[in-house]
Amino acid sequence: MSTADRLTDALYGLGWSTVKKLPEPVAVRLGRSIADLAWKQRGKGVLRLEANYARVVPDAGPERLAELSRAGMRSYLRYWMESFRLPAWSAERVKTGFDCKDVHHLTDGIASPRGVILALPHLANWDLAGAWVTTRLETPFTTVAERLKPETLYDRFVAYREGLGMEVLPHSGGTTFGTLARRLRDGGLVCLVADRDLSASGVEVDFFGERTRMPAGPALLAQQTGALLMPVTLWYDESPVMKGQIHPPIEVPQSGTRAEKTSVMTQSLADAFATGIADHPEDWHMLQRLWLADLDPAKGPS
Repeated sequence: MSTADRLTDALYGLGWSTVKKLPEPVAVRLGRSIADLAWKQRGKGVLRLEANYARVVPDAGPERLAELSRAGMRSYLRYWMESFRLPAWSAERVKTGFDCKDVHHLTDGIASPRGVILALPHLANWDLAGAWVTTRLETPFTTVAERLKPETLYDRFVAYREGLGMEVLPHSGGTTFGTLARRLRDGGLVCLVADRDLSASGVEVDFFGERTRMPAGPALLAQQTGALLMPVTLWYDESPVMKGQIHPPIEVPQSGTRAEKTSVMTQSLADAFATGIADHPEDWHMLQRLWLADLDPAKGPS
């Protein structure tokens, strides 16, 4: 393990061991202070965040984009502070920490034998939403985690999410898709973060007027298993309670090839994500390149 990897792992370990012991108001202030410091340094992540927000809010000038990126970094650090503290939250705190609109789409789907796929963008705190599902709805689910480096950091994330009641599969595992399909055929719930896949297997979509790629997995799983595919959007307000909405299921087109159906369904996902991101851009934690036009390394921060 390299020195950088050891440092990264140690910092995350410190976060989970120390931040979760802090009183909530102290953790909130700490997160905001770290966010403001990072924002003032104008590093690659902040510059990329502003560039992405410029697509979402095309009429925003430099001052507005700077305000958005500052709010975005505060939202991002709120996500981390909450995530570090989630293992120490009581069941009641988890249950009251998320207020979800149109949850009947999910509960009706869970009550059916079809299985449900929830697809989310990188909005607000998807881990808190997941903990709410396992705690308030008492419904376990399966998700996928990207293999992080160092491996010990990946192990920390898996252990953290499993501690919240989730089954976690590796993103790069050759059997992952088959396992997800089996869970859905058994009437289970699968939750996937699905707003970025710049690999060759990603599906091209229009997103805020430009082309990007999003994962094919949610649409393919829905087609192959008959499971219901539902977009979810999340956001913060000034309260300690995160907000969210479960959107109506995306139907599988009646005609077309598998690729054509996948394209149509993934575009519908992108459109649903765009509504939530447009309403709450500062809660979209996209500090990486997303649009295909930005993939040239000469064009700025990643």
